[in-house]
Amino acid sequence: MVTLTRKYRPGRGEGRLRRFRRAAAVAVAAATALPLVASCGAGTSVLNKDSLVIGVKADQPGLGVKAANGGYSGFDVDVATYIARKLGKQARFVTAPSSQREKMIMEGAVDLVVATYSITAERKTKVSFGGPYYVAHQDTLVRSGEGGVSNVRDLRDRKLCQVTGSNSWRRVKEERKIPVALVASASYSECVSDLRSGKVDAVSTDDLILAGFATSDTKIVNAPFSDERYGIGIRTGDIDGCEAVNKAITEMYQDGTAKKLLQKWFAKSGLALNYAVPQFEGCG
Repeated sequence: MVTLTRKYRPGRGEGRLRRFRRAAAVAVAAATALPLVASCGAGTSVLNKDSLVIGVKADQPGLGVKAANGGYSGFDVDVATYIARKLGKQARFVTAPSSQREKMIMEGAVDLVVATYSITAERKTKVSFGGPYYVAHQDTLVRSGEGGVSNVRDLRDRKLCQVTGSNSWRRVKEERKIPVALVASASYSECVSDLRSGKVDAVSTDDLILAGFATSDTKIVNAPFSDERYGIGIRTGDIDGCEAVNKAITEMYQDGTAKKLLQKWFAKSGLALNYAVPQFEGCG
């Protein structure tokens, strides 16, 4: 006689109970993990650091220059020092080339970047910005004997310096559709050297940058054609840190420090300097 054994199958009620228990276990695990995630995110804020590593330029007179002893000086360096002090932090400076600024922030090599860092939509997809702390204007630098360039459109068919990582050349060739021959360069100090040697015909970028390089053998055209909002580069998601930076920038203008620093570094340039608090971008 053969006995058939029927395989046991749980009833609908038991199946629902098991599914409920599994879902409940997953929910408890997720809830337990949330505080850990939040605490990790909070730990990346500049407000939680004892000291700040700040990226600045090393070769832009008036804005950021590195001395032989390793120290940095310039308007951006002074602004960064002021902001760090307002945040209650010590500041340590490192060189932030134009082509490396986003990477340095995203990889955590620096906490902030204060390096003539114009706020753009493209850059905001990778990093966040406090500020702006100043609104500069793009202009053009030529050799002092050059009489054929009185505005940006006169650059047609001329050789224009193109710095890797900078957007300034785009405002000429792509936005204004001016046919220029681009000559690649690693920095604006190299651009100015190429201008003096005749390798390029013009250097076009922010007027504060050009002011630091202008000497007896070069001249600024004084025909600005864009607004360049200098921001404080900061890691995406650090909203508290960004808002604290904006508060410090506001205080820098209100207590007269911004005006003092602008006059200290650029009063002799002949540029029309703006001493009003810039319109902030927002940290959301």
